[in-house]
Amino acid sequence: MTPAQFITKWKNNPLSERAGSQPFFLDLCTLLGVDPPNDPDSYCFERGATRTGAGHGWADVWMRGNFGWESKGPGGDLSGALRQLMTYALALDNPPLLVVSNREITQIHTHFTGTPSETYTIRLEDIGTPENLQRLRWLFTDPEKFRPVRTVLDITTDAAGRFADIAQSLTERGNDPAKVAHFLIQSLFCMFAEDIGLLPKKLFERVIAKRQGDPAKLATSMAEMFQAMRRGGDFLLEDIAYFNGGLFEHLEVLELIPSEIDALLAASRMDWSSIEPSILGTLFERGLDPKVRAPLGANYTDPTTIMKLVKPVIVEPLEREWEAAKARIGPLVEKYHAGGKGSQKAGQEAQALFLGYLERLKNFRVLDPACGSGNFLYLALRALKDLEHRANLDAEALGLHRQLTIETSPDNVRGIEINAYAAELARVTVWIGEIQWMLKHGYDCRRNPILARLDHIENRDALLNEDGSEAEWPVVDAIVGNPPFLGGSVMRGELGSSYTDGLRSRFEGRVPGGADLVTYWFEKARAAVEVGNCDAVGLVATNSIRGGMNRRVLERIGASTRIFEAWSDEPWVNDGAAVRVSLVAYTSTSARPGRGPMLDGAPVSGINADLTPAGIDVTQARLLAENRGASFQGTSKKASFNIDGALARQWLVLPNPNGKPNSDVVRRWSNGLMLAGRAIDGWIIDYGTDITEEDASLYEAPFSYAETVVKPERLQNNRESYRRYWWRHAEARPAMRLALANLPRYIATIAHSKHRFFVWLDKAVCPDQALIVVARTDDSTFGILHSRFHELWALRLGTSLEDRPRYTPTTTFETFPFPSGMTPADTAARAPTGPQADAIAAAARRLNELRENWLNPAEWVERVPEVVPGYPDRIIPKPGHEAELKKRTMTNLYNVRPAWLDGAHKTLDAAVAAAFGWTDYTPEMPDDELLRRLLALNLERAGS
Repeated sequence: MTPAQFITKWKNNPLSERAGSQPFFLDLCTLLGVDPPNDPDSYCFERGATRTGAGHGWADVWMRGNFGWESKGPGGDLSGALRQLMTYALALDNPPLLVVSNREITQIHTHFTGTPSETYTIRLEDIGTPENLQRLRWLFTDPEKFRPVRTVLDITTDAAGRFADIAQSLTERGNDPAKVAHFLIQSLFCMFAEDIGLLPKKLFERVIAKRQGDPAKLATSMAEMFQAMRRGGDFLLEDIAYFNGGLFEHLEVLELIPSEIDALLAASRMDWSSIEPSILGTLFERGLDPKVRAPLGANYTDPTTIMKLVKPVIVEPLEREWEAAKARIGPLVEKYHAGGKGSQKAGQEAQALFLGYLERLKNFRVLDPACGSGNFLYLALRALKDLEHRANLDAEALGLHRQLTIETSPDNVRGIEINAYAAELARVTVWIGEIQWMLKHGYDCRRNPILARLDHIENRDALLNEDGSEAEWPVVDAIVGNPPFLGGSVMRGELGSSYTDGLRSRFEGRVPGGADLVTYWFEKARAAVEVGNCDAVGLVATNSIRGGMNRRVLERIGASTRIFEAWSDEPWVNDGAAVRVSLVAYTSTSARPGRGPMLDGAPVSGINADLTPAGIDVTQARLLAENRGASFQGTSKKASFNIDGALARQWLVLPNPNGKPNSDVVRRWSNGLMLAGRAIDGWIIDYGTDITEEDASLYEAPFSYAETVVKPERLQNNRESYRRYWWRHAEARPAMRLALANLPRYIATIAHSKHRFFVWLDKAVCPDQALIVVARTDDSTFGILHSRFHELWALRLGTSLEDRPRYTPTTTFETFPFPSGMTPADTAARAPTGPQADAIAAAARRLNELRENWLNPAEWVERVPEVVPGYPDRIIPKPGHEAELKKRTMTNLYNVRPAWLDGAHKTLDAAVAAAFGWTDYTPEMPDDELLRRLLALNLERAGS
């Protein structure tokens, strides 16, 4: 069949919808040279007809993974046909393309996840063009050809960026940021509403364009439009629907300048219908908040990551409830259709089970007690609506009457947010998400008003009331969210002493005093579960919750509830910064009978408080007496004691009235950045631990500098001892100095570091507080610390700062069981000897030598002695190699981990394994097995 023959046959063809739909499609297959429907499981007419029992399926034609096709008769309503396909898309396995046709017009609508919908219209008279024939063939052969280039994330990021520019301009002109935010949120919703048809087409855009040259009249017109949306009415001879819901309760339109009007007009010309609610609020908030404006456009937390909590806490238990209901409904429906005695009652019981489940969903309540801009609330609501939609389709397939409306709504979600602006954003996020979901699935959105009031997304403190009493949370079925990340050590500075003291006092005995702020949400949610005010919880915390005082909160959770799902170490984005988080879900001990615990996506027998599998509870590890007195944190300055090398060298050659050299108090200095990157020419004034102010002044030049620079800073410090002894480092670490006093070198590592590596530092180098030092000089200790076993132990027992695991002298060093004969107690007086110790030492020396050769190739550097003896040589780039050397850093080296480095580490690992007596060790041995052995050795040494 040629295109001309096809057009002639079907132009003005009188066949009805039912009589003509299949012949039309079969002729189209012949025209395109593709197979007609031939498989009821993958490509057929009337997909689902036998299941619905209505003689008409979910789609007139269906091809798995390609399309769903709905036909209408000549002049038939294509929008209604599309709504039907959208309603049944889930039952059709979500085909990427939805096609509607009334023969005169065929429309292809893209339906790919994560992309905006695009429409291709093909008229019957144009079907023979090469472009249209190719598109129709792609339906059958390559649906990916229709995938939109831009994603929903791309569009949303661009949209938020437009508003960021306007917001910045408005606030820089002195407008109240809260008023700017409210006005722009209203404007944003208008753009969305007109692009999805809830406002007359391009109404907001037309208002801006018409009043573009007169800012005052534009403000008046916008206010009139917002007023019409507040209660419904007329505006510019257009009927305006009743919106409100609180969004247009307060009207205060800002007068814009020409550049802002131009930007707003450009924004209004974008397509806002496909913006992604789960990230819109976050993007919009960053655009308006000067503190986080810079990260706009960074990587954002994928909704898939949020669903790692929403799914186990909300979706899976409700899915199990529906599966149980279906198991009862099926036989009842069969009995009803069979007729006879009791059949009517069976039918009524089946329908009651179905409606009871829908009522369960309608009454299900989800709380996010730190909801921010509403990401979790929107995704939770979307999940509930998906469950209701699936239940409707399943019920229809079982032979029941599905409901024509969706009852789950914004009333299902509750929120608490201390920031008024973010709370308003959360409401808009939920509103937009609700409307988008309804329209995408073929349902009409609510009317009169379009926006339901969301007063249950509250603007208040989630932890304390104004009088200092503990804030109450509503009774709900589930709690999910991402509470604020704020370390215990910085709470006072960020929240104020009064609030911090009040919070810690109120939660005394429940949350340790130095725990992070996020743990208070974990404890309140635990208490809600314990008293029956909530069934299940899923919260996000920085992965530091697995250790230290924070872990005590998880231990309390484990004692009264049950952690049933966790992701111990996941990437996240917080205020534009990449962090590492833990996702923790817990419930009452009697709940969740249908599934076992899951950790990092894998089934486990249980989950420990440090989010490791039960059976290897490293939280049981004990401090070992044999490890004490060997590891320390570097000095804490609390003022600007640092100086550059040029000034230090001037001082080093100056005389003093006490006849002593300045080298007594002027030292080389090292911190974490210098170990991870290139060592800079860093020096420091260091008066030790007990020198008096009078004696310190006898080192004239350093003291004069400290008096001018350091003293004013320290006199502002809140701690009395820091003010009194202003010339000394705030925490001078006398125990560390005593341990290092007679050593020519010592071992150092960075407290918070992406990679766990150790280096040798000369005795003349003063370590900063960012470094953890080990007061040993032997290569065997250096090698053991570098082994896979110690690194694994440190990762599991340490905490993290963002994506940098933390190493401490106590939890990670003093608990580690060194091989017998090589413990810190054994190496305090001398280096260990014997074949095993020698093998470790040789492998450690080789590792260090290879690294040093790579970091500072002899061909690229020269070593220059210092102006006075007693200091390590300076390493200076040879001319022409400066740029190359900048790239030679420990971080870059371990990021790449070249074969030679990996090989050196594996040789070292084998030597250390032999010292442990693990003759069966291989590099493929699972981490959990190694941890089990180390924990057993720790407990044996500790006498547990």
